[in-house]
Amino acid sequence: MKLILLGAPGAGKGTQAEILSKKLGIPTISTGNILREAIKNQTETGLKAKAFMDNGQLVPDDVIIGIVRERLSQPDCAKGYILDGMPRTIPQAAALEESGVHFDAVVSIEILDEVIESRMTGRRVCGSCGASYHITANPPKAEGVCDVCGGALTIRKDDNPETVKNRLKVFHAETEPLKDFYAKLGILKLVEGNQPIEDATRDILKALGM
Repeated sequence: MKLILLGAPGAGKGTQAEILSKKLGIPTISTGNILREAIKNQTETGLKAKAFMDNGQLVPDDVIIGIVRERLSQPDCAKGYILDGMPRTIPQAAALEESGVHFDAVVSIEILDEVIESRMTGRRVCGSCGASYHITANPPKAEGVCDVCGGALTIRKDDNPETVKNRLKVFHAETEPLKDFYAKLGILKLVEGNQPIEDATRDILKALGM
């Protein structure tokens, strides 16, 4: 089973990828992780990527795709994999198809912007031990104080309202058009994301015919 998980930032892709990886016995391939790994292992494409990053530039699509292909050719991906964080744009999706990387299904976790905004702007993280909370879904016992170590809770830069709005804007402009791209290939599955985690997992497995 070769899968892509699509969805806006905060839609729950990482959580679902982790659960599906265990249930299906296939690895989750996060582009951020493999990029760091390729740089650490000093692979040919890793060194290319490092040169761009050291200059403060975005890593070009062809280098990212080279790194993804390197990773997908490893033995643990023989039975399939879940791709998380890639592709982000139509050119990346087209380049993956052209380079012979095909998928069985693309699952889009559907969730309204306002739900994501309240999810993400409500997140709080302990500055001392890293424990995470949510002001409505998982509040600390005392406001602004970590239950675990008593440290002060803060809002991550990624979760401030302006940043969240910008990230959603980029998602709608660049990544959401992938839904049409994969619908035309007949492999797009839509799943409701605004429900309990286990219900979303059940719906994803059902959409995959499991």
